[in-house]
Amino acid sequence: MLALSGMSVPAQTSNNTSIMNTTVLTLSQEWDKTFPQSQEVNHSKVAFTNRYCITLAADLYIPKDAQGRMAAIAVCGPFGACKEQCSGLYAQTLAERGFMAMAFDPSFTGESAGEPRFMASPDINTEDFQAAVDYLSCRDDVDKERIGVLGICGWGGMALNVAALDTRIKATVTSTMYDMSRVTANGYFDEADNEEARHEARKVLNVQRTMEFGQGRHEQGGGVPDPMPEDFPWFFKDYHDYYKTSRGYHPRSGNSNGGWNKTGCMSFLNQPILRYSDEIRSAVLMIHGEKAHSCYFSKDAYADMMRNGESVAAKAGNKELLLIPDAVHTDLYDNLSVIPFDRIEEFYRKYLK
Repeated sequence: MLALSGMSVPAQTSNNTSIMNTTVLTLSQEWDKTFPQSQEVNHSKVAFTNRYCITLAADLYIPKDAQGRMAAIAVCGPFGACKEQCSGLYAQTLAERGFMAMAFDPSFTGESAGEPRFMASPDINTEDFQAAVDYLSCRDDVDKERIGVLGICGWGGMALNVAALDTRIKATVTSTMYDMSRVTANGYFDEADNEEARHEARKVLNVQRTMEFGQGRHEQGGGVPDPMPEDFPWFFKDYHDYYKTSRGYHPRSGNSNGGWNKTGCMSFLNQPILRYSDEIRSAVLMIHGEKAHSCYFSKDAYADMMRNGESVAAKAGNKELLLIPDAVHTDLYDNLSVIPFDRIEEFYRKYLK
C-alpha cells in the first residue's frame, strides 16, 4: 500500500522561483513482482519528483558488473498496470543485457503519489516520462547523452509523445502500443469516430462529474471484468488471462482491480497525443503483434510519423516498425519467447552509443 508523509509548503528562493517539493513515499521493500528476480542484476527502490511536484516511485535495475557511466532506459506501461508487472520485466531484462533500466509508476497510480488515485492526463503522464529522464540525467553513473525510453501498451503512445518533445531522448521503443487519445475519442477500431458518439460520451462523463462533486468522492469504473462475460470481445479475454490470474495479477494494478476513475481519462477525448510524431528526429522502434487487436495503432502511428517524406524525421532513416508473426497484444507483456529482446538490445546499442 502507498503511504505518504512529509508534505510541506514549497519554499521560495530569493529570485522568486519555487523549490521542487518531494513527498516522502513508504515503498514496499519485498520482492513483490509478477516475475522472478534475476541474480545478474542489482535492484533498488528510488523516487523522483515531476514538474508538478508529484513524487514518482520506481524500481531501478543495474547490471551487477556495471562500470562507469551507463546508457539508461526509462520504462513504463501498460496503461493501468504497475511497475511490478510488464514494465519491471522489461527493465530487469534490459539490465541483464547491460543497460541501467528503471520501471516507474505514473502519477496517481501504484506506489507513486498524486491524488485522486487512478487518474490519467496526457500532459502529466508525458511529464512523468520527462521526470524519469530528469532523474536518470542527474545520476553520476549515467551518461546523459545515452538515455532512452520504452513504453508498453498505452504508455507506448506516451513514449512517442515524449520523444517528440524531449530532445534528451536518443532512442524510443514502443511495444504493443495504444494511442489512448484515439481509442478514447473514437472507440475500438474507430467504430465511434463521429461527432454524435463523442457528444454522447461527453454528456455521460459530465453527468458523472456533477454527481461525483456532489457526493465528494470519485468512483472507479471497474478493471478487467471477472468473471469475463461471454459476449465480450476476444481480446478482453486475453486481458483477463493476464491481469486476473497468477500470471499477471498485482494488488496495486488498476487493471487487476478497480480500474480507472470513471472520469479519469476524460481529457484524452480532446487532446491528441501524437500530433507532432512526424517531427521526432531521434530513433524509434515500434513493435507489435501481427494478430493483436491493437496492431492498427502502431501501423497508423508509424505511417503518420513518416507522413511527410521531406521532413527531417522521415529522412533520418532511424524509424522502424517490427511486426511479430502470430502474436496477440498480451504476448508482448510477458512472453519471453515472443518479445524480441535481441532486436531491442541491438536497437538501443546502435542508438545509445
